[in-house]
Amino acid sequence: MTFYLQTYPFDSPVLALGASVAQDRPYRRMTRRWVENRDPTLRINVREDAERDTYILSALVPGLKSDELNIQVLEDVVRIQGEYKQSTPQSGSADKADESSYLVRELPNGSFTRTLRLPAAIDSDHVEANITDGVLTLRLPKAESARPKQIKIKSN
Repeated sequence: MTFYLQTYPFDSPVLALGASVAQDRPYRRMTRRWVENRDPTLRINVREDAERDTYILSALVPGLKSDELNIQVLEDVVRIQGEYKQSTPQSGSADKADESSYLVRELPNGSFTRTLRLPAAIDSDHVEANITDGVLTLRLPKAESARPKQIKIKSN
């Protein structure tokens, strides 16, 4: 998807017809709202490490700390919950008065929940979670009941 930003208000085709800058603002607000209303889901990658019988889940969680995430594992279901705080780079805190000054707003904000069912049950006692440089990594070992077992054959 490509966005074209209009940096100079006097280049607007609406303004070329003699309209004022105020008439051009609804289009900017409409574009801004469309970008803001995207589905705030967590994007993930999951791969299987066959040697260690684990699944490795990676998710981008920029700006979140470990205490701002809630991770739950039940049998073969993994749930990740969290919330992005709305902040401005200058103040570092939420600033509702500055909402109208955004032209494009793509940084995540709001709460999210991602639930994922894996192909095998997970050993929840041995799950490892780590956040490094805004990337959450979960190591999810398969439960003993999900691992293949060698059956010995008795001969008479």
